[in-house]
Amino acid sequence: MIPDQKKLRRGLYAGIFLLAAALFILLAPRKNRTPQPVFPLYDYADIAAKGVLRTALEYNSISMFVDKDTLAGFDYELIKAFAREHGLQVDIMPEMSFYKRMKDLSAGAFDVVANEIPAVSPFKDSLLLTTPIVLKKDVLVQRKATSPTDSMFIKSQLSLARRTLHVVKGSPSILRIRNLGDEIADTIYINEIEKYGPEQLIAMVAHGDIDYAVCDEGIARAAADSMPQIDISTDISFTQFYSWAVGKHSPVLRDSLNAWIERFKQSEAYRNIYKRYYGRNG
Repeated sequence: MIPDQKKLRRGLYAGIFLLAAALFILLAPRKNRTPQPVFPLYDYADIAAKGVLRTALEYNSISMFVDKDTLAGFDYELIKAFAREHGLQVDIMPEMSFYKRMKDLSAGAFDVVANEIPAVSPFKDSLLLTTPIVLKKDVLVQRKATSPTDSMFIKSQLSLARRTLHVVKGSPSILRIRNLGDEIADTIYINEIEKYGPEQLIAMVAHGDIDYAVCDEGIARAAADSMPQIDISTDISFTQFYSWAVGKHSPVLRDSLNAWIERFKQSEAYRNIYKRYYGRNG
């Protein structure tokens, strides 16, 4: 049977029409699409011209805190030393949310986030990390065992299977916990907490509101002094390097910080600051 030529022509015309419509959609100006944000270059020269370094810091017992009537802290002292040497004022912007610090830095709200970020952070491709500031690791925070057979007490990473670990929302610890789940070939549940920082999570563990939290060892050790019911002996991560971060739009600022960090870490001043907050020589 010979196909109806009129039907063939109609099918051919319809195909051509659909192809032309598709090409028009692909090639036409995308006026109605939401444009991607473009942030202007704001680098060290702009910071120096204004004389102000906008710095995001988390308020905790290591990074920055109030000591009597003044501010103190490991990262606070370091960023102040950098600014002092470069003739800058530091505008401190406290921000408890790790996720928001990273997001606002990318958006240009801060010049630098002076809280340590691991080199394996999922944010490393959207930010510029400085040369390492310090070596440290994450630990599991739990209550001390009530008996030798306490089933809630975790002695090894293998026992993390099917447990729920609480972390600060967006924390770089999340990536390590997921990798740890792969290593033990079982599921480790993660509950991201947005409104609290690590010290609040530690207090919630101590008071029985949650069973497990993961945070920086230095913060956990400081908290353990006033909360003797917690245990921090189980490591979650290996000891690794941590850095500060600047936005992608500030490569010269990153270079300036790197040169200063590498030089300052060789000084007696750095060793004294490190010992003051981490309790051992740097």
